[in-house]
Amino acid sequence: MSKPVRVRFAPSPTGPLHIGGVRTALFNYLFAKKHGGSFILRIEDTDQNRYVEGAEDYIISALNWCGMPLDEGPGVGGNYGPYRQSERKHLYREYADLLISGGHAYYAFDTPEELDAIRKEYETQGKTFIYNWHNRNTLKNSLSLSAEEVRTRLERGDHYVIRFLSPEDEKVQFKDLVRGSMEIDSKVLDDKILFKSDGMPTYHLANVVDDHLMEITHVIRGEEWLPSLALHVLLYRAFGWQSPEFAHLPLILKPVGKGKLSKRDGDKLGFPVFPLQWEDPNSGAISTGYREEGYFPEAVVNFLALLGWNPGTEQELFSMDELVEAFDISRVNRSGARFDPEKIKWFNQHYLQVADNEDVAAAFQGFLKEKGIKKDPAYVKRVVELLKERAVFVKELWDLGSYFFFAPEHYDPKGVKKTWKEDTKGYILELAGVLEGLEDFSAAHTEKIVKDWIGEKELGFGKVMPPLRLALVGAMQGPHVFDIMELLGKEETVQRMHRICESLG
Repeated sequence: MSKPVRVRFAPSPTGPLHIGGVRTALFNYLFAKKHGGSFILRIEDTDQNRYVEGAEDYIISALNWCGMPLDEGPGVGGNYGPYRQSERKHLYREYADLLISGGHAYYAFDTPEELDAIRKEYETQGKTFIYNWHNRNTLKNSLSLSAEEVRTRLERGDHYVIRFLSPEDEKVQFKDLVRGSMEIDSKVLDDKILFKSDGMPTYHLANVVDDHLMEITHVIRGEEWLPSLALHVLLYRAFGWQSPEFAHLPLILKPVGKGKLSKRDGDKLGFPVFPLQWEDPNSGAISTGYREEGYFPEAVVNFLALLGWNPGTEQELFSMDELVEAFDISRVNRSGARFDPEKIKWFNQHYLQVADNEDVAAAFQGFLKEKGIKKDPAYVKRVVELLKERAVFVKELWDLGSYFFFAPEHYDPKGVKKTWKEDTKGYILELAGVLEGLEDFSAAHTEKIVKDWIGEKELGFGKVMPPLRLALVGAMQGPHVFDIMELLGKEETVQRMHRICESLG
């Protein structure tokens, strides 16, 4: 690639960042880093009516949480700013005028009411109204009106828009890095509005001008923008600019059936569709995020990278550095990728297993604090070591191991029925006496002592070990019994053995 690679992620601050937007940002980031390029954030906020307070900060926080720091953007700076379109609006009029003077655009004075009336008339004839080559010379615009009338209308402040003059009869050809060579007949294109009389550009003009001025080399975006590609290619041609390379990413589909993944799907099936929690500034409604649900950012990124892209190998687990190394945009699929809520849990379980135990223990301490529990960090770390292989989320460690912090108050009825027999109480009390006399209460030593005692009594492990677990845990679950005993300590272990005997008799 001759030019330094420059890509941009250009969301609108109209609410929280959807997980599909995170995937688009990720593919831009991976492509930039793979080629030693720059990852740029541009906030496309020209539509102030849809602007939502806090959305921009949310977007930046989400990218940072996912491990995609900006090279340029709001709050970061760079040589191509400003990075908010609302702060660039003084630029766009000049380029709209350039298109008009070059014969590539025109003023249109048709009012919304007039256009609505024309649309209805078309509908009565079973037709669809498109403002383009076949009717533009019969409508109120600078193509059909005299130069003097156009000047008069502009001087008196008539409502107008500036429309692009689409070619009348041309096969517009372009290339997409995901979909290959494409062609569209210009006869089906409408003359899109580029600029409004309120001084604001539409997405199409602002997007192309900004990408050119920011020297964007590759535009990687969702396939919903594919219908706009012909217009954007024609705009570059009209300006006499070299077009960037384009890549349109496949949709992220619903877990069940067809269609684009939506927030409603997440609400219905019980999974987030936003990276971080979002509180609507107007309604106060709160939507949970992957971070708040206990997902590791590495798990979210790893999962999203494989939605619509494959590395060409069987490898599924990637660090960010490994993703950068492996990423090849030619391996992005054309077809949509089904979102699998269970698969992202699988990734999270993996990242929990490989996470540093001290980090997991620190996170678990947050849950304990909410419950008013204060425990020595070394103790909590040991609990984590014993339990985390059974967990998908840090928060699950409580359900898996609350007995490490509170003695059981109730005992699982099925466990009681299966393990607690008429003579069990006597065995458990006698064993408690044996344990009480031990100086060394390490797992290895207690295991030897208990097994030797069981052998001497000729009891069989099934008579002693299950009820011993029930005494310590309250249920037939948990890690190695002797590891539990070591962590609880001799005094607590013996107390729990006495307690179950008092409770069950």
